[in-house]
Amino acid sequence: MRLGPLDLAILAAYLIGITLFGIHFRRGQQDIRDYFLGGRSAPWWALAFSIVATETSTLTIIGTPALAFSGNLGFLQLVFGYLVGRVVLTLVFLPHYFRGEFYTAYQLIEKRFGPRMKSIAATTFLITRALAEGVRIAAIAKVVSVAFGTDTRLSVVLVMGLTLLYTFEGGMKAVIWTDVIQLVLYLIGSAAAFVLLLGRIPGGWAEVTQVAAASGHKFRVFDFTFSYPRTLTQTYTFWSGLIGGTFLTMASHGTDQSIVQRILAARSELQGKMALLASGGIILVQFSLFLVLGVMLYTFHQHTPLIGPGGDPDRIFPEFVVREMPAGLKGLVLAAIAAVAMSNASGSLNSMAASSVVDFYRLRGREEHPARTLRLSRWMTLAWGFVVLGLGMVRWGPVLETGLTIASITFGSLLGLFLLGFLNPRATPNGALAGMLAGLGVLLYAKFGTHLAWTWYVLVGATTTFLAGSLASLLNGGKKMQPQMNTDEH
Repeated sequence: MRLGPLDLAILAAYLIGITLFGIHFRRGQQDIRDYFLGGRSAPWWALAFSIVATETSTLTIIGTPALAFSGNLGFLQLVFGYLVGRVVLTLVFLPHYFRGEFYTAYQLIEKRFGPRMKSIAATTFLITRALAEGVRIAAIAKVVSVAFGTDTRLSVVLVMGLTLLYTFEGGMKAVIWTDVIQLVLYLIGSAAAFVLLLGRIPGGWAEVTQVAAASGHKFRVFDFTFSYPRTLTQTYTFWSGLIGGTFLTMASHGTDQSIVQRILAARSELQGKMALLASGGIILVQFSLFLVLGVMLYTFHQHTPLIGPGGDPDRIFPEFVVREMPAGLKGLVLAAIAAVAMSNASGSLNSMAASSVVDFYRLRGREEHPARTLRLSRWMTLAWGFVVLGLGMVRWGPVLETGLTIASITFGSLLGLFLLGFLNPRATPNGALAGMLAGLGVLLYAKFGTHLAWTWYVLVGATTTFLAGSLASLLNGGKKMQPQMNTDEH
């Protein structure tokens, strides 16, 4: 075991404390509005923290420094697209979400295209989210193996079990407020790692800049190259980052239930917009910090090797934490990494349960019994917990890009479906289905039959879905109609 008694005590105290904190939110729950939307009582700043915690994961903590360690700061070009995407969402998507009492994003699709398309959209989300969360759980295993010097999955099961417990009991309110604590903890832990790492590098920041300059590209952010085929096959360029990041964010924050659910939990449309925009500023700071950490780890590695030649870059940051940090601080940073994993998993479990209950159980026209539906919601949370844990045992590739690639393949068709509903009043349910199938087919071909960079996937999928859906609707005799999504629901 590579952790001392103090570090283990800190880690154990955190895991137990955050679990008990989350469980106590069970009190006062009456129905699924409390369980899935937290009674719409959380302030905008807490929702902003929760949104960031939802899109942040162990993949971010270990995968982002690995990108800069192996390359440069080019990933920030994608982050700038994240910011633009949020602005578009506040103008185009959010007004629709607050025209009624919605629990899931796919209820909008039902109002526009009927229950069949809602089921298809919800199924797409559930499969995508389960796979992506499985990759994130697998990332915890990498940290655990470094921390304990073994490949055991026992600690991963423990972390997931505790997360499942407080999510099962506390619902969305527990998710939001544990997200706030966990995000603060991991930002403090990351800042502590930054300070310690800088002190461990001979020559400090001057050495970092010198090594980066010698490499010729470590601090490079922008790549304005615009040429065929490089612009389409290079993952991180200004064009793929800004455009691809914008569409990726429109899809992830506008059609993915795990984040839309936070926005739906806001007290008002204005607070939802404030939460979404504020989360963008936090995300920019966060990714900048972790990319710079990657460059610093590269510099430190020149003096004190952390991994062998050909080693897994995803292990570089956990390796530094375990080998170089003093007792106490090591436990704090590992607790921060566990915090992010628990935060992300809890939100995903609650959102998958919400979609399962609202989009499928209610779809069957069952009579509404608040207590029974609340009980079912808890059991669906438990069921999805076991599914995600099983997928977390699979060995995936580089965790950050694997997770984003999985999401991007299906996000494209989902975003195209929503845009079709918002922007084309002549679109029909059959046309929407044809468009989604076309978009998914094109994206699968792009993934397995071309060298197109994954950053373009959402744009390609959304465009294909929208155009194919519009054409199919026209051929299907689509008639101009006022989108039902504009109808108030009380």
